[in-house]
Parts: sequence; C-alpha cells; structure tokens
Amino acid sequence: MAHEQEEPEQANDLRQHTSRSEKEKRKEHKSLKDSNRKRWWNVWKKWEGQDSDWWFASTGIPLLAATLGPLANVSSIAALVTPWRQQNIIDGVRVSDFEGVPFGDPRWCYWINVASLICGFLGNLFLLLNFTQRIRYIIALPVTVVLWYLSSAFLIAITICMNTYQPPIRPEQGYTQGFWYAIAGAAFYTICSMILMVNMLGFFLGHYPENFALSDSQRTLILQTMAFFIWLGGGAAIFAKLEQDAGEDSWRFADALYFCDATILTVGFGDLVPTTDVTRGIVFPYSVGGTITLALIVSSLYTAVRELGDEKIVQKHVDRMRERVAERTVTNSFDLRHREREAHHLIRKRKLGFPRISAPTEPRPLRTLVGESVQHTSTIPRVAHAFGIASSKPKIMLLKEEKDRFEAMRKIQADSQKFKRWMALFWSVTTFSILWCVGAVVFWVTEEETLNLTYFQSLYFCYVSLLTIGYGDLAPRSNSGRCFFVIWSLIAVPTMTILVSDLGDTVVANFKRWSDELADFTVLPKAGIWRSFLNKHPWLLRWLQQWTEYRARKKRLIRGFSIADPRSEDSSATSSDLQNREDILNDPEHREEATDLELTRHPTVLALANEAETDITTPPTRASLTRRLALSIHKVSLDLKTDKKRYTYEEWVEFTRLIRLTSPERLDRDLGSGATTFDEENEEGLVNWDWIGDDSPMVSGISESEWLMKRLIESLVRLERRKEVARGNSNIEAIREMETEYCGRDELDELQS
Repeated sequence: MAHEQEEPEQANDLRQHTSRSEKEKRKEHKSLKDSNRKRWWNVWKKWEGQDSDWWFASTGIPLLAATLGPLANVSSIAALVTPWRQQNIIDGVRVSDFEGVPFGDPRWCYWINVASLICGFLGNLFLLLNFTQRIRYIIALPVTVVLWYLSSAFLIAITICMNTYQPPIRPEQGYTQGFWYAIAGAAFYTICSMILMVNMLGFFLGHYPENFALSDSQRTLILQTMAFFIWLGGGAAIFAKLEQDAGEDSWRFADALYFCDATILTVGFGDLVPTTDVTRGIVFPYSVGGTITLALIVSSLYTAVRELGDEKIVQKHVDRMRERVAERTVTNSFDLRHREREAHHLIRKRKLGFPRISAPTEPRPLRTLVGESVQHTSTIPRVAHAFGIASSKPKIMLLKEEKDRFEAMRKIQADSQKFKRWMALFWSVTTFSILWCVGAVVFWVTEEETLNLTYFQSLYFCYVSLLTIGYGDLAPRSNSGRCFFVIWSLIAVPTMTILVSDLGDTVVANFKRWSDELADFTVLPKAGIWRSFLNKHPWLLRWLQQWTEYRARKKRLIRGFSIADPRSEDSSATSSDLQNREDILNDPEHREEATDLELTRHPTVLALANEAETDITTPPTRASLTRRLALSIHKVSLDLKTDKKRYTYEEWVEFTRLIRLTSPERLDRDLGSGATTFDEENEEGLVNWDWIGDDSPMVSGISESEWLMKRLIESLVRLERRKEVARGNSNIEAIREMETEYCGRDELDELQS
C-alpha cells in the first residue's frame, strides 16, 4: 500500500522537476538573448569581459613589472654614469667602438638623467612596498605608474634633444652604450607603466581585490630578481672601478656590465677579460654567486609559469572538456528527447535556441567541522539521480552510471596532463624561436658595419649564445650590439633553460619510456612483462589459454588422474582448515569483521551495491562504522606518502558510503537527536556530487588522499560527537541500538594486518 502511494508521488516529482528545468532553460535563453542584444552597442561591455579573463592582469602583469623594473633601473644607471658620445677617430686612425674616447655631456642632459634615475628607483620602491603590503594598493600603484612615466618621459626628452641639438658629428663621432641604455630604460619604464595601468583597470572594474594575488613562489621570484640585478650592477661597478684604477681606461660601467653578463651566463666570448690578479680573483666568488642566483631565478620562474598555466590555461581546458562530456550525458528519456530536439533545431536553424550547458542546479552546501557552509557555483549540470530523481533504479545500475562518469573524468585528467606538458613545450619552443630569429635580425643590423654579418652568421651567433657555448669567433663589437646583447641574453638564456626542462617532461620522457620498454623485452627482461603484454592483447591471450588447456588435457589423458588418500596428513589438514573456515564464516561477529575488512581493502561494484541496498532497511552498526572509518583512515594515511595517489571507482564508492552514513542528518535521525527526515538529506544517490561537475573531488585543487583524509576524519569526529549529544539527551536506547557487543577481536590487529 505504501509502495502504491509512493509511485504517484515520484511521478509528480518527476513532472515538476521537468517543468521546472524547462522554465529555467527558457529563462536562461531569454537572458542570453538580452545580453547579446545589448552587447553589440555597449562598447564598454565588450572590453569588460569576465573575471576569469583577467587572470594575466591580476597575476602575470605584477610579475612582469617586478622583473622589468630592476632591469630598467640598471639600464638607467648605465645611461647616467656613461657619457653618450665618443670620438671614433684618434690621430687620423679610426678605432673600434670599444676603443673610442668618450667626452662629456651637457649639464642639462646629466641632471635630467639624474631626475629620471631617482623617479625610476622611487617607482620600484613603491612597487616593492605594494608587494609587501606596507602601502595600500590604491596609493602605491598609481604613484609607481606616475613615477615611471616621468622617468620614461625624461629619458625620451633628453635622447630626442641630444639627437636634435647636439648630435655626434659623423663619422668622426658616435653614440656610446650609455645612449642606447637610455633608450632601453625609457622603453622598459613605458612598458611597465602601461601594463600596470591595465592592472589598475581590472581593479576598478571589480575583477580582483586591491592586492596582488601572488603565491609564495611568485613573491620569491620577485625578490630573487631584484637581488640578481643588484648583484649584476654591483659587480659591474666593482670591476669597472678596479680595472680603471689599474690603468684600463677603456673599462667603463657599460663594458663591465657586458662582462658580468657574459660571466654569469657562462657564455665567455673572451673579447673582454680581466687584466689584473685582483679582478681575476674576484671572478671566483662573483661567478659562483651570480650563477647560483640565476639558477634560483630560473627555478622560481619555471614554478611560477607552471602555477599560472595550471590555474588558468590548463584549468580552462579541463573545464571545456568537462562541458563537452556533460553535453553528451543523458540520464533519462526526457533529456534524450530534449537533446534530439536541440539537434534537429541545430540542423534547421544552424543556431541553438538554448545555451550549450543548461542552468546549474543548486548544489548542497558542504558542511565542515566548524559549521561553515560553502556554496559552489556550478557551470556544469549535475546528474539527476544524484538528487533522488532516479531513485527507483536499482543501486547496481546507479553505480554503473556513476562509474561511466568517473571513468570519463579520469580520461579528462589524463588528457589534461598531456595537454599541460605539450602546451608548455609549445610555448617554450615558440618563445625560443622568436628570441632566436628576432635576435638574429637585430644583431644582423647592429653588427653590419663592424662584423659584416650575414643573417645566417647572425643565427649561428645567437644559437651559440643561447646554448652558452661561446666559441668567441663572433661577438658583438658595436655599442648598440653590446647593449642589446645584455638585455637579450638575460631574457633568452633562462627561456632556453625552461625549454630544456619542458623537453625533459615530454620528448625525453617518451624516449626514456620507449627505451625502457625495449630493454624489458630484450636486454633486461622484466618479470611479468609478457603477462602485461598479453593483457593488452586479449585475442592473443585467449588463443594461448586455449592452446595451454588443450596441451594440459592431452597430458592428463596420457598420465592419468591421481586420487589423494583421505587418510593422509595433508588431506586431514585440508579438511581441518576447511572446517575452521566454515566455523569463522558461520560466526556473525567474525563474518561482519571479515566483510568490513574485505570491503575496505578490495571493494567490488556488486558488493557495494548490495551494501547500499541493505543500508536502506538495515543500517550498519556503530561498531562497524567506527571500524571501517578507522581502516579507511589508516589506508589513506599510507597513500599520503605516495605522489598523487588515484583511487579506483570502487574505492571511492566505499569511502563515499562511509561519509554518507555519518552525515549529520543521518546520525540525528538514527540517534533521535534531530528532526531531519530521509527526503531532506537526499541520501537516495550514492554520491553527493557529480564526478564531472564543479564540486567533484577530482577538481578540488588538492590530492585525492588529502581530500579523503579530511572527510573521513570529519566523519569519525561527527560520529563520536553525535553519540555524546545523544547521551546528553538521555537517549540511551538509540545508542544501544547503534552499538553491538564487543566483537571478540581487537580492531588494532586489523589495522596492523
């Protein structure tokens, strides 16, 4: 009778759910049309974008500005301490740019250059104070932008005025490296100011808060970059001072900067070398310290780029794949008919009337131990039977449907890992190619008069420099070429290092795997390798099994069948063992413990489905729940030691069952300490999340072992806490119903086993 009353109620709920979903889709369709109708004339909306589209402005731009800022300061120092013009013809003989004699600049050029350097340093200081949160974002960042714009304007003004009013007399005179460093510094200050204005625009539009969303590794990268440029500029000042005191007047700060750059990057062209024992001795600690600092920067840069790629680019790729999988998901006949109508409409109109992904349902808030509730905003529709819509289905069918989505999510994870590795390699190769080819063009132009380079020779020089080979047969000789080499090498050589790391994760890793597989079959045979090969080729395995059985039958016919003597000791021992096993299985206490241990270690879909069906009528005892939670926590604690442990679907279902059985609503109902009903807690589904949805544990951002450890510990604490609450309410009968008598075997023995 009760079952007959439930059927109309379920049908009514299903009709209400269908009509409600149709209304939500029509409402979404209308809002989508309205937004599209407004977007074509609202230019500001077009550029406003979504919060997820501003990730580079919130994270990438601060990193880029913090890296280019110190480089701009070093360039400004070189422009200040180095005269901008030099005499290239001495006693009627034309000398190289390195041997030219510089002469003083006008006073107006010098003092404006000083003002530019002061503004540049103050702008970098305010940016650093902003990173360390000593000064508010809304104050520090505008000050940085204004100061860097002033510094850039000063440098641009004096370079234009110098080239207009007091240019060098050609060909007797020419520009030194200081002039070209002034142009480079002005360019860096302008770029940093412009990109920081984009960051401020995103803040004013409300896409991120008024602080830089940087991780610890990214902040470390900023500090290491500043320390590296201090080391580079300080070393250049020391080498220039010592060489000039030794009588080498040709060693100026810009030349020493080029020497320090070639030393730290281990290029070593040999065109500029220390001439005294003091400077040669300083090379020992200076080169070691500079190389270590550069290695730390490359490591931090690689980590920061990986973090940005994982959080933004790879995560968006995973979301797109999940949406495509969700589009192909059909859980009932209503969804199937709606999908057919959409396909028919697409063929006729070439434009869908509804968005590709339906409106998300309201997921359940995730409760934690402290009582907080976290509401997820899903972009992927959740499965209907996870909320009891398909509760009339057998549990085994629900498990199989959930397993399909679980396997789909596992495939998405595997594909995303491949995408991450190969996408990183693609960007590294692209960046390396641009720096190589564009750098070759610049050196081809700058060294045309000094080295008479062809483009192929320029490519050869850039390649040798990028790989830090440094034969020395070709080296920059012009002032503009040396200035560009310092800036270009500081960007290109770390890029080459990152490219080598990405090659190690992709091409080298695949080659290593192929060589290992070849060695397992040939040179170093591996135990079980042929069995795994046969498992990958079932048709060959079946043929070998049939052939083996045929040979075994022939041998048995030839040898005859042997019959064991029942009076032998082995036979009696075997009978005794069988009797002991039957006694253990007939004992309800041992049978319950064996079931718990087996389901915890080796769960199967059929056994889990039977347990789920039994949970509806006969919930497990508190002793069984406590034992299984302890066993599961012990198992997960061991898995925490492994790197990114991934559990099978059967293991996940068993863990989820324990979490569901210890939910607050379930415990309140069993212990009589609350008024929550079975329908209110939505326990008909086997999981409370969708494996492909936004609330899936696979996209939580932490490892599966950490996620499970947290949830299982919460469940165990919740179980004991509800027992104390029931004892405080004097509900002793409910506690006794949940507990059983002492199970004869200590639970620690099971944990140790």
